[in-house]
Amino acid sequence: MPVIHADKAAVAQVKEGVTRYLIHEQQLMTVVIDFNNGPWAAPDPPHSHVHEQTTYVAAGEIIFFCEGEPDAYLKAGDMFCVPSNKPHTIQVLTKHVRLIDSFTPLRADFL
Repeated sequence: MPVIHADKAAVAQVKEGVTRYLIHEQQLMTVVIDFNNGPWAAPDPPHSHVHEQTTYVAAGEIIFFCEGEPDAYLKAGDMFCVPSNKPHTIQVLTKHVRLIDSFTPLRADFL
């Protein structure tokens, strides 16, 4: 059984103030991403990917933007999902945000 201990995880720097660590099997990936660079004045540019995605907001507050859907204010305990190839993004509203993303199939670009 693969296990990742948070205090021993291989943390990757995504960009200034943003880190992530992950666990995966052959078709499923879970990613813990920490944003320590908020609040943001504007959202990141929208992006899309073939992977289906679910996200749990573990800490902080965001606005979730998904093409064709109303913008959603989300706080710790809330969740969202994104279908394959659907443009989406977030705007970080608090100093720190932690998101728990799950992807299927796994995101090889994160490995």
